[in-house]
Amino acid sequence: MNKTVLIVDDSDFVVQMLRFTLEQEGYTILAGIDGRDALKHFDGQPIDLMITDLHMPVVDGLELIRWVRLNAAYQDMPIVLFDSNNTHDAAYLERSGATALLSKDKMGETLISTVKYIIG
Repeated sequence: MNKTVLIVDDSDFVVQMLRFTLEQEGYTILAGIDGRDALKHFDGQPIDLMITDLHMPVVDGLELIRWVRLNAAYQDMPIVLFDSNNTHDAAYLERSGATALLSKDKMGETLISTVKYIIG
C-alpha cells in the first residue's frame, strides 16, 4: 500500500521539488499552499505524514501543527517541520508538536532518509 504524504509550503517550487522526489520513491502526494489550504485534506482520508514549512502566510506551520494535534483523527500523525532559519533546537521541536525538524537548505540531502525512517 502506498503511503500518503501531505506537503504544505507557500512556494510552488518547493512543493513541486518535494512532490517529484517523493513520488519517485513511490509515495502518494497531497499538497497545500499554506496551513489553511492544507486543512481541506483533513477530511477523514488517511495521511501518513505531513511535511510543512514553518513560515507561511495565512496559517503558518506552527498553527497548522497545533490544529492537527487537536484533531483526534490525525493527532498521532508524524509531522516534519522545515525552516530555512536552522537555529532551532530540540526544545523548540518538542514545543512545536512536530516529530522532526529539518533545515530547508538541507532538505534534498535528508528528505528521503527522514521520510523512510518515520513511515517506511
